[in-house]
Amino acid sequence: MAAIHNVTSGGLWMGRLSRGDDLLGAISVICRERDIRLGRVEAIGAVERAVLGYYRQQKREYEFFTLDGPHEITSLAGNVSLRDGEPMVHAHVTLSDEKGNVRGGHLAPGTIVFACELVIEAFRGPAFNRGLDDETGLPLWEL
Repeated sequence: MAAIHNVTSGGLWMGRLSRGDDLLGAISVICRERDIRLGRVEAIGAVERAVLGYYRQQKREYEFFTLDGPHEITSLAGNVSLRDGEPMVHAHVTLSDEKGNVRGGHLAPGTIVFACELVIEAFRGPAFNRGLDDETGLPLWEL
């Protein structure tokens, strides 16, 4: 059965990242510095290279792949919750190359920003803590 909680807006931040930033790392730092412990993230822009993951459900592990060279961020969607008491950003990203071919997956460290504009919305509500889910092998929300 679904576990759904009511949350309310706790603030909205808009800005841009610097060229050369690690995309996931920079968003994570912003959330830690502003004590954003529950929220959502979206972004557009471009990267110089990307590291993405795909979760192998049968193996219960991520496989990572690298996209070298420039790609447009056509969509980045993610959330902020707590893991081991610290804000954790979980995001998926869709990227396109110069021909419009699209690749996507779980955003991983090593994705380097060329240009990025982002929006982070914080929420007020119950703590969404991540813990290991036995059924999937993933660190999911414990609601």
